[in-house]
Amino acid sequence: MDTDERFMRAALKEAAKAYALNEVPIGCVIVREDRIIARGYNRRNTDKSTLSHAELTAIKKAAKKTGDWRLEDCTIYVTLEPCPMCAGAIVQARIPFCVIGCMNPKAGCAGSVINLLEMEGFNHKVSVRRGILENECSSMLTEFFRKLRTDAAKAKSPERAGGS
Repeated sequence: MDTDERFMRAALKEAAKAYALNEVPIGCVIVREDRIIARGYNRRNTDKSTLSHAELTAIKKAAKKTGDWRLEDCTIYVTLEPCPMCAGAIVQARIPFCVIGCMNPKAGCAGSVINLLEMEGFNHKVSVRRGILENECSSMLTEFFRKLRTDAAKAKSPERAGGS
């Protein structure tokens, strides 16, 4: 197994933690010198915070671990293409490499809607590798949203007492 796949599998484990909390299953790890130094998973509903994205949690932990907000020698692995807020945080943290599982055509900012990570004009650009374990990352999200729709439909339909 190559290095990117190994660390994306670790990010998928983080995404599974979000799934278990009934959160959108997005996971992230930050790697430095071939070791995971920070992990994060989506907790927006659990924490009741817009800021509780996997990437932001991991970036905050990595900065604390390294003692510096600049993560210039790190790689971030994320199961879903970052949103505008997270893409901006990756640029601001000076992370040089971003590895993405699957793309997000509705809100992704690493090439789908816009590409903040590789945009000319910023003082820092991020090298991006896309599609690592894409099927696994995408399948977990598809399964989650299918379950969410099924649960919502069940909640709307009245349950019949006594069978039939």
